[in-house]
Amino acid sequence: MIEQDYQRFRQIVKGRIRADLRKFITRGELIGKEGKNLISIPVHGIEIPTFRYGDNSTGVGSGDGEEGQSVGRGESGIGTDRGGEELGQHILEVDVSLEELADILGEELQLPRIVPKGRKQLTTLRDRYSGIRRVGPESLKHFKRTYREALKRQIMLGLYDPANPTKGGGILPIKSDKRFRSWKQILAPQSNAVIVYMMDVSGSMGDEQKELVRIEAFWIDTWLRRNYKGIESRYIVHDVAAREVDKQTFYHLREDGGTKISSAFKAAKKLLDDHYDASEWNIYLFHFSDGDNCSETDSRECCRYLQEFLLPNVNLFGYCQVASAYGSGNFINVLHDQLTSAAPPHNLISNRVNTREDIYESVKSFFSKGR
Repeated sequence: MIEQDYQRFRQIVKGRIRADLRKFITRGELIGKEGKNLISIPVHGIEIPTFRYGDNSTGVGSGDGEEGQSVGRGESGIGTDRGGEELGQHILEVDVSLEELADILGEELQLPRIVPKGRKQLTTLRDRYSGIRRVGPESLKHFKRTYREALKRQIMLGLYDPANPTKGGGILPIKSDKRFRSWKQILAPQSNAVIVYMMDVSGSMGDEQKELVRIEAFWIDTWLRRNYKGIESRYIVHDVAAREVDKQTFYHLREDGGTKISSAFKAAKKLLDDHYDASEWNIYLFHFSDGDNCSETDSRECCRYLQEFLLPNVNLFGYCQVASAYGSGNFINVLHDQLTSAAPPHNLISNRVNTREDIYESVKSFFSKGR
């Protein structure tokens, strides 16, 4: 019964998160509450489940009460919050697994599950328990089945007294009662994927733009990790030159130089060539910039590089152009003119994120076709 109540409570929580998902997606502080496999989400209007004993219709502390006061304060007013006149709101922080959050994201954005490329399936061996047998190591002994066999034997021999179960030392298994788990090795497909994040860190990309990138990357990570068993994330920053950095540096580095986007694409190609064979990995590339490139010539070079080297080997190339204080550049328009105007590549998606409210649609556009 408690398990049913718990599951019902979890469904209520998921429903509230789903209803407010667009708001949650824009909140960067959720990322700071991320644990190893859980994330704490504040949910309004849900009471913490409590045990109630006896008849709860009347009694000390019952009554209509005023909204915003806690149940059980009674007429004495002890414990009443007198710090203000505003009506109280119930805010409960609920721990939700990243898998649950990804499922809610997929359902609400109507994202199809990603089917990994067949040739990028890594097959591994794993153990699977397949039944019960009479012999085996003590470490695999099935205690419940062993106890049941011992009980059956003692009942059949008339040695078990239901009125005094501990008579004669209780249920004592012998060798013939013991049951052990059996197992076998099976081939289990394990899909691996790598995400390469690239970002312009020139002077026009300030803290506000990096926060947009950080929030969007969190939701990209959440969805892809739900679809793959193994994920690696790599980070490349660039101004006029590009280099690989760690995650912390990626979100906080800022340079004063100009911008040469092709340097990031070339660095990504080298990273993939050195570490990620396209026949063994599902590859996702995401580039974030305000679109202000050094020249039209370099923008065209980027398009050539995409067509010849990157797009043929990746599941998805996502370009996200964020608005900066200096205005947005022209790179997204060059992509449209050079690559998507006639016969658009199936795995190239571009969009604009000017504010946090745009992140919802941006994530949806990247994965709406289940790449």
